[in-house]
Amino acid sequence: MDIVVLAASGTIGKAIVEEALKRKHQVTAAMRHPENFPFEHERLKLVAVDILEPASVASAVRGHEAAVSAYGPKAGEENELLTAAASLVEGLQAADMDRLLIVGGAGSLKTESGEWLMDTPEFPEHVRPLAAAHADAYEIYRGSDLDYTYVSPAASIQPGRRTGMFRIGLDRLVVDENGQSAISVEDFAVAIIDEVEEGNFSRERFTVAY
Repeated sequence: MDIVVLAASGTIGKAIVEEALKRKHQVTAAMRHPENFPFEHERLKLVAVDILEPASVASAVRGHEAAVSAYGPKAGEENELLTAAASLVEGLQAADMDRLLIVGGAGSLKTESGEWLMDTPEFPEHVRPLAAAHADAYEIYRGSDLDYTYVSPAASIQPGRRTGMFRIGLDRLVVDENGQSAISVEDFAVAIIDEVEEGNFSRERFTVAY
């Protein structure tokens, strides 16, 4: 497939690009400063994009089969997630493209108590603004006409090992037998590219964890 990864320069974005290349896809890595991207590949194209500008998004995604957004805002600029969501919706529509996967947040996943994760006492206070912005951005995608898939990570996501083994949930946080919810960045990228290839969660959210 021909895939464009937006905001590809971050930790998760780079992992998604690497996973897609590993599976023989054609990949366009779109980011604000493509000259700084750390690796090259014969099936990799680098382009500049401003994800907050719909016209720039449209130019970057046009002609691809699927787009993946790995955008994450800087601390203190969490509300840019809403600007980015609106820009992605408008940009994809302008490019006559509708397949979009979004790297989202875990804060609005339901826990065993029925609460959102970000409303539980254990949730870190400094992360709450980001979690709330992710939840609001999710509503923008849900209200669009795009064939979107919103992918929430586990409560903890860190660089680690690619195992290809994890469990999948929908709107409920996936935890192990000890009540922990975790996934490696590498396995999260596996789940993203699985969904690009298989399309099991059209206009839905899913989450993955060990």
